[in-house]
Amino acid sequence: MANMHSNISFALVDIPIIMNPIIKNNDASFNQIHDKCGKRISYVKYCPHCKKNVKENEIIKGYQYEDNEYVIFDKEELNKLKPENDHEIEIISFINIKDIDPYYFEKSYVLVSTGKGKSYNLFCEALKKSKLVALCKTVLNGKFYYCILRFNKNNIIMTTLYFEEEINIEDNDKNIEVNNKELDLAMKLIDSLKGNFEPSKYKDEYQNNIKDAINLKLEGKTIKGKKKKDRKHINDLMEALEKSLKK
Repeated sequence: MANMHSNISFALVDIPIIMNPIIKNNDASFNQIHDKCGKRISYVKYCPHCKKNVKENEIIKGYQYEDNEYVIFDKEELNKLKPENDHEIEIISFINIKDIDPYYFEKSYVLVSTGKGKSYNLFCEALKKSKLVALCKTVLNGKFYYCILRFNKNNIIMTTLYFEEEINIEDNDKNIEVNNKELDLAMKLIDSLKGNFEPSKYKDEYQNNIKDAINLKLEGKTIKGKKKKDRKHINDLMEALEKSLKK
């Protein structure tokens, strides 16, 4: 999704925006190739009952409630079910971002102003001054979302949120008992590994290796894998902590 026009609904104030994904896929893209002839595999939508290929305009959606039994929906019926805020980002409250556990964050977009941007600039400044984020609801690509709007580097960033029922984590109410000496060593180990988050330093090693290998193959050269380091496993926890500190 790119250059999607939308509208932030801030009570009775409308803020026209263009929505762009922040993240771009930087992975090397592979196609599936037939090993016998070296040609690309094509994907065909096929109906085994009618024994023929099916065109896109012949396909509808169905929910399977029993084996081979479906509740059928056409596009018009599905459109009737869409929420009222199908084409806008409706603000429902302002909250502290610290109240949201990061595992709720799904995908982020930068919301760019259209036109003169007077209402956009005002909203940016209000978000910045409040130190809060706007909790909103919207629809993206036919899916309903709750999301947050936050101020960052003179932009409004929208991040969609997972629903609670999508989060697969249970409360762990077990009593945690640890050895104080082991805990002291663990804290010293953490202290020795303290640092700052510096995203410019973190590179995708696997993708870089793939891209280097592609260039080697184009040059007719052989790929040589990097030798993996042997990691000695120590079963005794205290010994492992002590040797980790020394290392």
